[in-house]
Amino acid sequence: MSSEHITLTAGDAEVDVLPGNGGRVGGLRVAGTELLRQGERFGCFPMVPWCGRIREGRFLDGAVVRQLPLNAPPHAIHGTARDGDWKVARVVGDEAVITYDLVEPWPYAGRVTQIVRLGADSLTLTMSVETYETSFPAQIGWHPWFNRNLGGEGAQDVRLDFSPEWQEERGDDHLPTGNRIAPLPGPWDDCFGMPGGVDVTLTWPGQLELKVTSRDEWVVVYDEQEAAVCVEPQTGPPNGLNTLPRLVTPLEPLEATTVWSWRRL
Repeated sequence: MSSEHITLTAGDAEVDVLPGNGGRVGGLRVAGTELLRQGERFGCFPMVPWCGRIREGRFLDGAVVRQLPLNAPPHAIHGTARDGDWKVARVVGDEAVITYDLVEPWPYAGRVTQIVRLGADSLTLTMSVETYETSFPAQIGWHPWFNRNLGGEGAQDVRLDFSPEWQEERGDDHLPTGNRIAPLPGPWDDCFGMPGGVDVTLTWPGQLELKVTSRDEWVVVYDEQEAAVCVEPQTGPPNGLNTLPRLVTPLEPLEATTVWSWRRL
């Protein structure tokens, strides 16, 4: 694993980018306070070329059934790029651009580009998947682990606020059943639909408010762990390579952006 570590700064914000550890954002600090859970598997990792679970690791490409390794038995989860060694294309001022070439076990050639841009009160993550060869289905998403509690005297746990239009009913296998239901109270490991675009507010009372937004309409919220909560904007639901495939072609890449904006309270 590459030891390369990129730190961008803007105002009182700092972000760490770890190309050699799956292209993840390893840390995000505002006025010295770390917002992301620390550790090799945490921070915020890119989910590409698929998001969440694929049922039994299988998906259809036309009439061909593709089989992926079951890294979360009985399913495959969160793509392959989070396990890869990304390359640094450029680092200029408050922006880093990193790339990853898709390789086995993903069965198609393609390139993923991620742009990390830091502002004084926002972080913008943009990702694209492109191919110059065979077209293929893909998804893009991000999996941030936000610290549930930011620490400090009297600090309170984070509160989540969002208004989805629907929740994907979750089956016993943790995958959407295909039914859309009225949103249920948490705790969640669930996918929600927000047709107007993802818009979720995390509030650490008396400390910080952070909004996660995206033009894409799917978000998975996972808050079943004590240390962190996850708000994951993505271009389709779990198992989406089968149920809602987005095609990457030589003429049309797949692109997505999420913006995290914050203000101190």
